[in-house]
Amino acid sequence: MREVDDALREDQLKSILSRYGMPIGGAIAAGLLALAGYLYWDNSTKQAAAERSEQAIIALDKLDAGNAAAALADLEPLTKDGSDGSQAAATMTRAAILVEQGKTEEAAKAFAAIAANSAVPQAYRDLATIREVSLRFDAMQPQQVVDRLKPLAVPGNAWFGSAGELLGMAYLKMGKPDQAGPLFAAIGKNTEVPSTLRTRMRQVAGQLGYDAGSDDIASLVPAQQ
Repeated sequence: MREVDDALREDQLKSILSRYGMPIGGAIAAGLLALAGYLYWDNSTKQAAAERSEQAIIALDKLDAGNAAAALADLEPLTKDGSDGSQAAATMTRAAILVEQGKTEEAAKAFAAIAANSAVPQAYRDLATIREVSLRFDAMQPQQVVDRLKPLAVPGNAWFGSAGELLGMAYLKMGKPDQAGPLFAAIGKNTEVPSTLRTRMRQVAGQLGYDAGSDDIASLVPAQQ
């Protein structure tokens, strides 16, 4: 009985292999090729990312050594290669160098391009927006500043302090100290904002008649003259 059963199973296996052997073998071969291709792609991607990181470090070393021109040349190809995030980082570093060189309009255009690129991570876009507005603040209409920065100037946002300071200055240019003062006071009370910025905002809020000494934002009241 066992011999008959084994023979039957052997015949069934031969029948299956004769009918489906080629497709099964092809599927296995295709799977192995796909795995090999993925491993090659993954290794190549990581190697390219490492090379870009090394180039960025070399560029920053040259910048630290005072060779801004060489740093800009090294960063230029990095702004066009790699992931959207790495391109944005290289572009923002390059724009920061341009600011140091007094080429503010060229830098502002670079920041504006990052801010408008939906493929770039939002954190980069938000920071680029603030940098662009800070460079073009004097030339922009106050309402333009408000429209650009109001979504960022909220407690809990990583750029609350920086965006809020510019937004408050725009309110002052619009003759709205009643909106600027509470905003400055809120920044002065926010412990997540850098201490130097908090101190500056407390001083400005005090000059506008708002108390920024309490940690309770809801208790904002005009200070005694």
